[in-house]
Amino acid sequence: MAAESRHQEVGHKSLLQSDALYQYILETSVYPREPESMRELREITAKHPWNLMTTSADEGQFLALLLKLIAAKNTIEIGVFTGYSLLATALALPHDGKILALDINRENYEIGLPVIEKAGVAHKIDFREGPALPVLDLLLEDEKSHGSFDFAFVDADKDNYLNYHKRLIELVKVGGVIGYDNTLWNGSVAAAPDAPMRKYVRHYRSFVLELNKFLAADPRIEICQLPVGDGITLCRRIS
Repeated sequence: MAAESRHQEVGHKSLLQSDALYQYILETSVYPREPESMRELREITAKHPWNLMTTSADEGQFLALLLKLIAAKNTIEIGVFTGYSLLATALALPHDGKILALDINRENYEIGLPVIEKAGVAHKIDFREGPALPVLDLLLEDEKSHGSFDFAFVDADKDNYLNYHKRLIELVKVGGVIGYDNTLWNGSVAAAPDAPMRKYVRHYRSFVLELNKFLAADPRIEICQLPVGDGITLCRRIS
């Protein structure tokens, strides 16, 4: 891989300024512990033209450990792509764990489905194709769904992040966690408004900034914004 393309790949998924340092983390702590099924799916996804949409390997490792630490059993994932983070979640949950997985594109999910099935965790996944908001609204109509999820992970359309939050805060239990991916948005959140940036980065930048400001002031949650991957903000519901 040419140095320039390698820099672009690493720069998208990590805020570390040294490619070598990020590679050290991957080769020392991440890849040696990465389950074979996740490695296989990561390599398959790398060939996809939209491969930058996938969750980074270090973030996948982080999510898996977090889910075990909070003993999550019932989760929801908004934005699946080929399923790398979904597989990390499925492997981390107990045998009777459940994931409600929402994405507008089933074709991408089916790229990773054979790997998920081979890993023996497909039975944990309830995949539903289509926009997530109508599904969330339907869940909210049922009082039994309120506070029924231990964890939610959001990695979908950034312009709807606040809309997702308004619903997930009711669906995740008190003490449960919501994770929002890409909250540092290629580092653009700290860049000057007129700084050069890719068109899609500039388009969604204002929505990410709005989300970050809202989460920082939301009294219903405790938050921690981490420079893992492209930035992930964890929100623990406290009321």
